[in-house]
Amino acid sequence: MKRIYLITGATGHLGNTIVRMLLQQGESIRCLILEDEVPLFLQNLNLEIIHGDVSDKDSLIPFFSNLEGLDVYVLHLAGLISIASNIDDRIFKVNVEGTRNLLEFAENYSIKRFVYCSSVHAIPEKKNNAPISEVDQFNPDWVQGAYAKTKAMATQLVLDAGKRGLDVVVVQPSGIIGPNDYEKSNHLNQVLSDYLDHKLKMIVHGGYDFVDVRDVAQGLLAAVEIGKSGECYILSNHYLSITKLINLTSRLSNQKPIKYILTTGFVKLFAPLFEWWAKVKKQRPLFTSYSIYTLNSNSNFLYNKAKRDLNYHPRAIEETLQDTINFIRRSKSPA
Repeated sequence: MKRIYLITGATGHLGNTIVRMLLQQGESIRCLILEDEVPLFLQNLNLEIIHGDVSDKDSLIPFFSNLEGLDVYVLHLAGLISIASNIDDRIFKVNVEGTRNLLEFAENYSIKRFVYCSSVHAIPEKKNNAPISEVDQFNPDWVQGAYAKTKAMATQLVLDAGKRGLDVVVVQPSGIIGPNDYEKSNHLNQVLSDYLDHKLKMIVHGGYDFVDVRDVAQGLLAAVEIGKSGECYILSNHYLSITKLINLTSRLSNQKPIKYILTTGFVKLFAPLFEWWAKVKKQRPLFTSYSIYTLNSNSNFLYNKAKRDLNYHPRAIEETLQDTINFIRRSKSPA
């Protein structure tokens, strides 16, 4: 039977990467995109676009219509990424209520498989840098920050739907980085872009587990094909300090490294001021209390399960950084 992929979040960094991979495989794709929002990088591609919003249940009706005789796979990638500490109405409606709405349609329309892109942030942190592997229960009270809390709530909704009989698989990427961030929505890519533009004068202590967007996309598509129903899969790579990340970027881009490294305590003290100033300037803040917490949290994520079940093998960070540098530079060049 012919299959079709229903994809939310296709305009995002991960979403448009997956769309291109599926088109290369000759698959049929239907994307849910906000009203009057069809970015140039999705135009003239062989896909169907439905305008709607995951938080508006009525707008999802066309997204799930005319699917008779098809094997339907839902890839739910849409979500608001936030480095804010507190949950606001919008992030809750999109990340939690939006997931609930999609699951309701998926259960009513006999979907073949529902793959949800969660996050490692939804997994409770362990002390003393102990290895972190997959868990089968999620609770917002066990994690820190608005994004983590809403992802924990949404992931539990997906697993609960799995217990009711829906075929679900959850993937949980770490810090996504890489090329093809056409909307410039990736916070980590913004840091690299600022560095390449000589706007980044200081960096902060700490680091995280960074993974290539293309490896996450391949892992997610493997979850569609061979992931075990009802299971979660961490899609990570390995820890890299911000200092080493910038130093590697310096070497690969032939730019001078950054000399000034701020202590965590200093940045945390002034984080509210950074957030306020970014809000005044209508920009995304580089530093918030939550982002500083994240850069100094345990990010010792294990991808053993994905390696075993999904044949997941992330690439070297040097390749990711070189391709990201090239993409950022191309995107800034005159047409």
